[in-house]
Parts: sequence; C-alpha cells; structure tokens
Amino acid sequence: MRRISIFGATGSIGQSTIDLIKRAPDAYHVVALTGGRNIAQLARDAIDLKAEIAVTGFETCLSDLQNALAGTGIEVAAGPQALIEAADRPTDWFMSAIVGAAGLAPGLHALRHGGVLALANKESLVTAGPLLKSEAAKYGATILPVDSEHSAVFQALVGEDISRVERIIITASGGALRTWPLEKLATATVAEACTHPNWDMGQRITIDSASMFNKAMELIETKEFFGVSADQIEVLVHPQSLVHALVGFVDGGIIAHMGPHDMRHAIGYALHWPQREKLPVERLDLAKIGKLEFSAPDLQRWPALRLADEVIRRGGLSGAIFNAAKECALDLFLAGEIGFQEMAQVVELVLNRHWQNSADSHKIDVIPLDDVLKADHTARVWARECAKTLHN
Repeated sequence: MRRISIFGATGSIGQSTIDLIKRAPDAYHVVALTGGRNIAQLARDAIDLKAEIAVTGFETCLSDLQNALAGTGIEVAAGPQALIEAADRPTDWFMSAIVGAAGLAPGLHALRHGGVLALANKESLVTAGPLLKSEAAKYGATILPVDSEHSAVFQALVGEDISRVERIIITASGGALRTWPLEKLATATVAEACTHPNWDMGQRITIDSASMFNKAMELIETKEFFGVSADQIEVLVHPQSLVHALVGFVDGGIIAHMGPHDMRHAIGYALHWPQREKLPVERLDLAKIGKLEFSAPDLQRWPALRLADEVIRRGGLSGAIFNAAKECALDLFLAGEIGFQEMAQVVELVLNRHWQNSADSHKIDVIPLDDVLKADHTARVWARECAKTLHN
C-alpha cells in the first residue's frame, strides 16, 4: 500500500483527490488529511479513509475537530506548526493543495521523504521555485504538476528534449468578466467576479481567474517548473478550456493536450505516474464540440499578465513579493476596500517599491526560506499601505 497525505483535503483539489482514492481504498494508506474551517468535511473524510491524523490549519477549530473525531482513534492537531509536523510523517505521495503561501513549508518538509510531491499549490513555485527544486534534488524526490496547464505541458514533454522546445503556450478561459466592456470592470462586484463559466472552484481562485492573476501565477510557475525563459512562454484565451496547454518545438511542430473540465485527470496522472490508468472523467466528443476558439489576451483588461512577465525577468524575491501582494489585494477587494481593477494597481505599486529597493535581487539563485517569508510579510504590509494611496 502506498502511503499518501492530502494537504488541503477539503478544497476542490483535495476533494477530487479523495474521490480517486476512495475508488481504490486497498491501494492506499492515508497518513494525514488537513483542511481549514470545514471541520465536518475533514472529519468525515478522515473517518472514511482511516487517516492516521487530521489537522486543521486554524487553532481555533481544534476543539470542533476533537469533538468530531472523538472515539475514532484518529489523531487530531491544529495550527501551522501542526501542519509541518504532519508533513514530516513519511509518505510515498503527497498532495500539496493548501491555497496560498501557507502551503510552501509543508511541501518543503514533504520532499524530505524522497517520494512524489503532487503540486497543486502554485504559490510554492512562484515564491520559492529554486528552493523547492533544490530540496527535491537533495532528497531524490519528484515534483509533479497538478495544475491542469502544467500537467498538460509535462505530458506533452514526455520523451522530448526540453532544449528543443521553442515555446510553451498555456490557455486561459478569461474568467467571469471576459466579455465585459473595459470601462465596466471598475464596478465589478465580488459576486460578479465569482461565477466561473467552466470550472467549479472556490471564491478566491475564481476571482483570480477573472483578474487573470491565477494565469499570471501559472506563467511564473511555467518558468520555474520547466526552466524556460519569459520569451518562450505565451498565453492564449481559450473560452472552452478544453486545450490546456500547447508545446511548440524548434521544427515548427506543436503538441497540444486536451481534456475535459475535470481536475481528476491531472490529479490522476500525478497519482499513477509514470503509468496511465483509467480515470472516471468524461471522454471528449470532438464532433459535438465542433470548434475551438483562441485569441490573444488584452493586457489592458488583464495587466496581471504584464506584471508576471516582468517578475519572471527580474527573478530573485519578485515572485514572493508578487504573490503576497496579490493575496493581500484580493483580501482588500473581498473586504470592499478596493475595486476589481485596483487589485493590479496595488500589486504593481508593491513590485515597483521592491525593485527600487532591491536592484540586484535577480542575481540570487536559491533564496533561503526565511528570506522568502520576510519578503512575504513585507509585501503584505506594503500592499495595505499602497491601497490607501489609491483613495487619497
């Protein structure tokens, strides 16, 4: 039996992972499940999967989790340190699906077991890609992408030489506001930005899709994961979300990866890698689909893409600054303190402040975790300060 842990078990990625695990319960021993405030779901899954330990990231939820799992024999813990301690338990396969920078430290600890880190936490590569990859190399671990776009690129590259890659194209649905007039975007509400046309995702990632900050993060991930330059990475708006990524080679050929709107494909590929196994996902009917649409992204509509390109070129701590400012700006939008378009303005102000103070940061290779965390904290403070200047 393979020993597995699922961090971020109560989110959409975690639930899709659990769906696959439950279909072959005798193949897996579940070590740890972690979640946030959805204690009822976390407890149900821990019982169903006979997990060794269940952890909530919020210490205030500890008593609720203890009560829900009383008498089951399942260990219970809470808080950031408890997440790290759970990640220190040996596993063969580790799903990293905690949303936000909080997923970085557990993922780093999980790599020390030398198994597979199935990475759905895009913040890990964005904030500390070189550190994550160096830890994987040190312990003989494998990092597999779970984002549908990067899984698609990874699959298209099987048997290929990365030095023969000319360009990598990742696709974007355009999100809930794709067809809105530009002048209307400033008035977009949280509810309006929160209805994705193709995917059933959480509130934060759905808004990030509408603003393209989610895709901006994926651009940075592409650079970190595959080691390509900013000039080799492109974005295409593809409303159907059926072609997840395309890889172009030096001979002019392009390999595209297609699949249904179902994250269980990318998760299942990482779960069964290097083999392919049958998955309970829809089979595409191309005749019924009829046609596919592609268009270049409008950088006025989605300035996050322009900022991501600059982050890739600058390197250093730019990714950590970008991610933290983006997370804080989203918090401010959700709280009604800034408008939809002002999220990008806040992030740009924070990045410019960082670059003015750290002209040589791009020369640093593997940045220590402490420096990443300090940059994360600083960027959040700056983001709140910059947000105030927008309305003064």
